[in-house]
Amino acid sequence: MKYISLFITVLIIGCSSPSERQGQATRLNVVATTGMIYDAVTNIVKDSADVQALMGPGVDPHLYKATQGDLTMLTEANLILYNGLYLEGKMGEVFNKLQRIKPVMAVAEVLPKDLLRDNPIYEDANDPHVWFDVALWRQVVTNVRDILIVQDSVNADYYGSNANTYLATLDSLHVWVKSEIATIPEDQRVLITAHDAFGYFGDAYGIEVIGLQGISTLSEFGLKDISELVKLIVDRKIKAVFVETSVSPKAIEAVVTGCKERGHEVVIGGNLYSDAMGEWGTFSGTYVGMVTENVNTITEALK
Repeated sequence: MKYISLFITVLIIGCSSPSERQGQATRLNVVATTGMIYDAVTNIVKDSADVQALMGPGVDPHLYKATQGDLTMLTEANLILYNGLYLEGKMGEVFNKLQRIKPVMAVAEVLPKDLLRDNPIYEDANDPHVWFDVALWRQVVTNVRDILIVQDSVNADYYGSNANTYLATLDSLHVWVKSEIATIPEDQRVLITAHDAFGYFGDAYGIEVIGLQGISTLSEFGLKDISELVKLIVDRKIKAVFVETSVSPKAIEAVVTGCKERGHEVVIGGNLYSDAMGEWGTFSGTYVGMVTENVNTITEALK
């Protein structure tokens, strides 16, 4: 990270002072780290601000390291929004330095602590995957709305109106997810994935969630973990397990092989979007599409 520190330091020195910037009427330029945050921002600002996503489809935010091009994008932005709760683990130093010269905000860290799941990797920290509970993500979106209104008060009414429309869509999505998961037979409501990203989803929609790795893909797993998961699947006659678009499928494939060796046929039920959305310009490249396609994949495989 030494070159990153030096690069940012040089850019900070070269930037105008806060007082100079306040006098300039500039179009809001927002950088969002994840696709989920990017989607929330674009639904609120529409064409009234410039918005870029730092991490694209299939990118694992736990492991993400900024490139020199990313650092240029971040320093040129006048607002940076990131998830927080240690999701973007390797970006912490970058955000801390940039906070000296511009608003850099962790949009999920305003959520009440009693609504957050524990994170066993970091002491006194929480599970960052809050977007898997649509009702919880709704609160994050309202925070994004409020930040945008403060930063661009000229468009406050427009942003508020757009946000209301988007929030109503999220309300309907939350109800739909509950009804769809309820159609899975109760004894098959078990979601097995590569890493433990779906805890909020399980709590919100009544499905047991088991991840081979921990909350972060930085966590390690071994043969014992695979063996224990194979035993659970065989004993409970689970029909399907799932891979993730932003995580290597090798571990889950090893679990499938282990089950076959024990005489139990378990299938890979499909790809789930976990820490990143689908390709830009597609339905799965939106937050609503990501959630919808995940739910369809889960219900079709487990029914």
